[in-house]
Amino acid sequence: MFLFFLSSGLFLGWALGANDASNVFGSAVGSKMIRFKQAAVLASVFVILGALLQGYGGTNTLGKLGEVDALGGAFTVALAAALSVYWMTRLKLPVSTSQAIVGAIVGWNFFTHNPTDYHALVKIVITWVSGPLLGGIFAILLFLLLKFILAKIKVHLVLLDAFIKYGLLIVGAFGAYSLGANNIANVVGVFVPSAPNYSLDFGFFTLNGTQLLFLTGGLAIAIGILTYSKRVMMTVGNSLMKLNAETALIVVLAHSLVLYLFSSQGISDFFANLGLPAIPLVPVSSSQVIVGSILGIGILKGGHNIHLKTIGKIASGWVITPISAWLMTFILLFFMSNVFNLKVSQNPSKYVKGDVIENVENQNIEDNNTKVINDFDTKIEPVRSVNLYKPFIIVSITLLIIIIIYQYYRFLNIRDKNKEKEYVENLERYDRQHQVLINELDSTKNVKLKLEREIKSKEKEQKKIALSIIRKNNILNNLKNEIEKMKQKPEGELRYSDLNTLKLLIIDSLNIENERKSFHKYIEELNTNFYKNLEKKYPGLTPNEKRLCSLLRLDLTSKEMASILNLSPKSVEINRYRLRKKMQVKKNQKLSKIIRKL
Repeated sequence: MFLFFLSSGLFLGWALGANDASNVFGSAVGSKMIRFKQAAVLASVFVILGALLQGYGGTNTLGKLGEVDALGGAFTVALAAALSVYWMTRLKLPVSTSQAIVGAIVGWNFFTHNPTDYHALVKIVITWVSGPLLGGIFAILLFLLLKFILAKIKVHLVLLDAFIKYGLLIVGAFGAYSLGANNIANVVGVFVPSAPNYSLDFGFFTLNGTQLLFLTGGLAIAIGILTYSKRVMMTVGNSLMKLNAETALIVVLAHSLVLYLFSSQGISDFFANLGLPAIPLVPVSSSQVIVGSILGIGILKGGHNIHLKTIGKIASGWVITPISAWLMTFILLFFMSNVFNLKVSQNPSKYVKGDVIENVENQNIEDNNTKVINDFDTKIEPVRSVNLYKPFIIVSITLLIIIIIYQYYRFLNIRDKNKEKEYVENLERYDRQHQVLINELDSTKNVKLKLEREIKSKEKEQKKIALSIIRKNNILNNLKNEIEKMKQKPEGELRYSDLNTLKLLIIDSLNIENERKSFHKYIEELNTNFYKNLEKKYPGLTPNEKRLCSLLRLDLTSKEMASILNLSPKSVEINRYRLRKKMQVKKNQKLSKIIRKL
């Protein structure tokens, strides 16, 4: 039955973990400096440790404000605070779990006519203002200190990035511990007076009823972190001011110090021993402290990037949150008492019909008879202790074995994934190389085709020049033949027409030698690489033999080459034979084909 009533507090703890864990690791996860799983597990462990080891301070202060002495009342107060936080979050209004639970307790005091400790209330309200203020002051001092250290030691950016990453992990763990220590009172503080009177003995340590309550609340916060805080962590800090890695580290550390300060009994006693005012151990709003820290950094940087509208919303939350929780508590208490007849307090209330009637009847009885209190009435119920030493050892060993097996299979899985990833990368690299080779091959083919077209074009041009020379050589032969005919005629038979024909043939053939020389020069310039390769492979060739090779490369006949070289066809054949011998060309090989390969 106790666990059923505790469910409202656990719901509040789940909501606190889902929202306030982002204040600790939100900047680190949002900037991808730390993975979410890593942050969530670390935060969950240290939240539970903080709740167990240091959760008494804030709980005692809330107990002074109003000790909820009935389990039904504790259930209703926690439910009202949780619903207030939920609905105000849905309406996008500023909300604080700490302020909601304070408003709910004051509402319970008013409904049940229990006195409210205004001294404790004033201390709590002061921390609502001093918490963000201290967060801003700590953030400014820490930022200046970090800036001074970095200027002195001049760390490399890569090394600085690693330092900040591990710094965020350490500071985040400290922040989670402080969050659990300070805010566990918001989750289960109202249930402490109704906590079951038994303890669990684990051999190495013992947990009493209150510590078990803190452990359960810490687990609820941890579940909220693990299940629903990822989305909030990805967006934290952007609504007020953008943070880089260094400022995120400073903001989280300042926030953690403030939360720890308001939950540490040792620091409070230290101040008291020095004659200074003791620090009140009260639950403070984690969200508002983180906002105060961000504001401190923003003010130090000039305040240009601060959203003033957000500051106004936070200030309005100091009023709206406790009032809405107070109203919600009053309504739910009235409903629980009168509809479900749930006992919400040991004191009678005028807002509950049954309590009023019972109160009147008790007064009439006391007028007639005086009730005697027996020893039995003041007897204290003994603490029930459960020894869990052996089960604890068995469960611990089992968990250790499960963790080892899980880590082993995880290692195998990671190894297989790495092999698969390496195979895929090699395959992709092979595909890229294959594509590069294909592209190079296509490019080579295109270049080859282009060169072949250029060679054909040049060969056509060379053949055209060669044919021109051949044609003019034929003209010279015709001229020679005409002269021979004229010699055979008697002197008296020579005519003017014969001389005119001879004149035209001579004029047409005047430039043959110049064209022949130009042709050879053009061939040499056009086939520079060919002549270099020819000289390299056959260094003993004469200039005339090189010219013959260039004409053979054009695949001309002996008669055509004879016209160009001004030789007889027989002389060309003899020169070709000598060239074959000099180049050591076999009989079954074609001389022009070998020359073209050069």
